[in-house]
Amino acid sequence: MRSAALNKQCVRLILAALFPALAGCGAAGHRILEEKFEQTYSIEPTATVAIKNGDGAVFVYGSNVNEMRVEAIKRAYTRDRLKQIKINVSAQPDSVSIETNFPGKPRWSFSDRSGTVDYIIVIPASVNLSRIDLANGEISVEGMRGPTVRTRLERGQIFARNCFSRIELTMGSGTLTLAYDWWEPGRFSIQANVERGNAWAFLPSDAVCHLVAETNDGKVASDFGQTEERGTNEVAKIDTLINGGGESAITIRANEGNIKIVEASP
Repeated sequence: MRSAALNKQCVRLILAALFPALAGCGAAGHRILEEKFEQTYSIEPTATVAIKNGDGAVFVYGSNVNEMRVEAIKRAYTRDRLKQIKINVSAQPDSVSIETNFPGKPRWSFSDRSGTVDYIIVIPASVNLSRIDLANGEISVEGMRGPTVRTRLERGQIFARNCFSRIELTMGSGTLTLAYDWWEPGRFSIQANVERGNAWAFLPSDAVCHLVAETNDGKVASDFGQTEERGTNEVAKIDTLINGGGESAITIRANEGNIKIVEASP
């Protein structure tokens, strides 16, 4: 009996020691602190732009401008953590680097591990978007017409819309969406690779390209292609010329996951 009483007393002491830390984590979870970053930089329409982020989002919009506008929101649960997240921008007329530095996240402690940064970046549509790297979250790129659009995401979502460039989209796990509201003639290409997850492509009915979609462990369905391929859920690869093929090419590959090609009205 004495041993049981001592054990209960030990449990109470341990819980009493842990409770303040647990309560603090819970309280912090209800109060998210924010800090905004806004800046405009003069860059050339042919500049090379590279962006690196950890947790959060990167939204890039190509526009008819001669500058780069960067808006960012840092978020964390504590003021100290918020201050430790750094946004570093190195901007020259022909070269831009945007890098987010996060403090380390302790693995086995009750220390604050929070921190995200969401970017909205407006740049000339003709720039070379050489790299967008993001660990967790969402990447969205719209309206680019420069030489290259290259993105890499470990976990989350990639969305590319109305980009007429040499596009390379790489994702570890999540959902990838490629969308075109209209089609423009010319030579451009899309190479999308998904390790684990699903991919969608929304193409107008007047799209002209060579389409390849294949998966190692999953299914491919398409509104384009041969009669036996249209709308089916049973094929693992589609290789077809849409409206004759033209000069453009779209290749989507998934290691584990499904691919759906949707014909949308122009």
